[in-house]
Formats: sequence, structure tokens, C-alpha cells
Amino acid sequence: MTYLKRFSTVSQLYFAPLVAVLLAPTLLLCTASANAQNKVTYRCPTVNNVTHFTDNKVEASRLGCSVLTGGNVTVIEATKVQTSPGASPAPVRVATAPQAGSRIDGTEQRARDSDSRAILETELRKAEVKQAELLKDYNNGEPGKIGGEAQNNQKYIDRVAEMKANIARNDSDIAGIKRELGRTTSPRSNVLQ
Repeated sequence: MTYLKRFSTVSQLYFAPLVAVLLAPTLLLCTASANAQNKVTYRCPTVNNVTHFTDNKVEASRLGCSVLTGGNVTVIEATKVQTSPGASPAPVRVATAPQAGSRIDGTEQRARDSDSRAILETELRKAEVKQAELLKDYNNGEPGKIGGEAQNNQKYIDRVAEMKANIARNDSDIAGIKRELGRTTSPRSNVLQ
């Protein structure tokens, strides 16, 4: 009986704080989750192509906002632009997609096409240079052994297989870039039209 009494006292002294330390984060997460679920977010009308969100009920009623429903929403506060005293803030430019009925000018479209073609040609040159380096290192399936590969042949076999996979992947990239180049119009075909 004395042993059990002593054991229960010892267990209360050592295990009770341990249980409290282990359960505290769980309780905090449950409390935070419950508070987050009770928070209501409002979507305010769009002004100058900018949509405003708030969780302030007074501001929402003043601006005529509606309650946002449909799941969890993360609202990130925008940073304020620091300006020197007396200077007016720079106007905010928002990129917008062209309207459904609007058309892009022919010269602008040709400029976009030539830019995209130049980017694709640069990527193709990079991929071809990389392919040449990979093939040189691969050495027809017999690259030189490095590090501990002389003692451990499996490392060498794994490295050779990885090199072969990299060559195949890069070859696939080159084929994809060439397909994209085939889809774009060449600068000469633009002149002929």
C-alpha cells in the first residue's frame, strides 16, 4: 500500500506537468481554430479595378459590402508606399486583360510574336548546349568513375542511369521547344503576308 501511495505521488509530480506541456499546443490550436471560424469577412464593391476586403462590420456597412461565403479566406494587408513629405503618391497601374470585343493592333501582335520566338530560340540554344554537355559527360554509357564508385559499383550504375534519364528528359524538352517554334510564325512569313 505504501508503495502505491508513493508511486501515485511521484507520478503526479512528474507526469502532470508533462501532460500539461503536451496538451497545451493542442488546446491553443483548437481555440485559434474556433476564433477563426467565427470571424466574418466582407467583400466590398470594386473601385478602380481593386476589390477591397474587410472584417470590420462598421466599415462593411458603411461601404455596402457583402458577406463573403464559401470557405476559408486569407486576407493579406497591402503594404503602404513610403513617400517623402509633400510628394504625391505614384498612381497605381493595374494590368487588365483586353476586353472581349477589343482587338490587338497588328504591329503589336507581330512584336509579341517575334519576342516569343526570340525567347523560344534562346531556350532552344540553351537546351542544345546542355544536351551536348550531357552527352559528353555520358561518354556513350561509359562515363569515368568518380569518388567512391570504384569500390561501390552500384553508385556508378545509379549515376549512369540518372545521366541517361537526364539526357532523355533534355531531349524531350528540345522536342517540345521545336514544336512550339513550329507553331509560331517565323519573321519571314510575317513579311510575306
